[in-house]
Amino acid sequence: MFQVTMIGGGVMGAATACFLARDHGAAVTIIERDPSYARASSSLSLSSIRQQFSQPVNMALSRWSIDFLRRAADELAVPDDRPAIGLVEPGYLYLATEAGAATLREVHALQRAEGVDVALLSPAELAARFPWLAVDDLALGSLGLSGEGWFDGPALHRAFRRKAMACGARFVTADALGFETSGDRVTGVRCADGTRVAGDAFVIAAGAWSAPLGAALGFTLPVSAKKRDVFVLETPAALPGCPLVIDPSGFWFRTEGSLILAGGPPRGDDVDDAPLDRIDHGLFDDQLWPTLAARVPALEALRLRSAWAGYYEMNAFDHNGLAGRLPGWANAFTACGFSGHGMQQAPAVGHSMARLIAGLDAPLIDALTPQRLLHGRPLIEANVI
Repeated sequence: MFQVTMIGGGVMGAATACFLARDHGAAVTIIERDPSYARASSSLSLSSIRQQFSQPVNMALSRWSIDFLRRAADELAVPDDRPAIGLVEPGYLYLATEAGAATLREVHALQRAEGVDVALLSPAELAARFPWLAVDDLALGSLGLSGEGWFDGPALHRAFRRKAMACGARFVTADALGFETSGDRVTGVRCADGTRVAGDAFVIAAGAWSAPLGAALGFTLPVSAKKRDVFVLETPAALPGCPLVIDPSGFWFRTEGSLILAGGPPRGDDVDDAPLDRIDHGLFDDQLWPTLAARVPALEALRLRSAWAGYYEMNAFDHNGLAGRLPGWANAFTACGFSGHGMQQAPAVGHSMARLIAGLDAPLIDALTPQRLLHGRPLIEANVI
């Protein structure tokens, strides 16, 4: 039986393992150093999904993934469980002032050419659809009409893990330190406890901590952990039909039941591995709250209930995922560096990675090959949140 050893059991690793075991009959071992996933992006993600990107590969991956998420209860069912992932599709709403209107129109044309269900709205149309929105300084809005929204990311992660295990995958707790090799092939993973895990193929899917593993194979993965804060707000205001709104300032907000979730770009230096327990409350007090109150006047009367932080596995090269064969190696692969959209693309990437590892074509991820790092050809994504 074809044996695959993976490092990293987050949603990307779990999805890849699931499809390898379920669809290709592989014997999969997943090495995960923290089975609590306390710091994993999979546990702390906002778990939203959009098709409003500027790169066709990202539109296609999210389109495949949203179709899968709609069927998740059937696709990931195990004998004693049909997972509920709470998918809702209120859309994304990108707002632009006059300074950003031309770019929004340009990206809209690209999205429409790829079949994305998106509409451009004038300030009057925005006000009619979302009467709680202040539009005086706006020139344009781009609204996803279907195929965009949010879901329960940890539930999806658990569902992939359960399905993978039901199909024979094995999760082991260990800290992978390096590899054993022979020629252009990897033959095993060396762990901190002295154990060795062999395999026919090997996958680095350790999220924000993938770079040291790539370095152990002589390849630079420009991926690091970048902290992002999420604020949970209470408000008496009702925002009917509220999508995930991206303000021209870069701040965003969406509803979560009766609550508001909001966040935005960090202040100051975006340092690697910043402690997750150090929430930048000044970001909320000085910038986010005034921005929210100006964009949605009803939110002036809100209260900060709580906050959390998670890591983007940021690819410094071009803010897009690295998925495919690791250059220089016949049987080593990686799926990392998705820079904030890994959770939403995990179903599509996991499915494609499984096909690639099994020796089949995987056109959905051709553009994400790590080979582009060597060629110096960045895949620039304009719509980064």
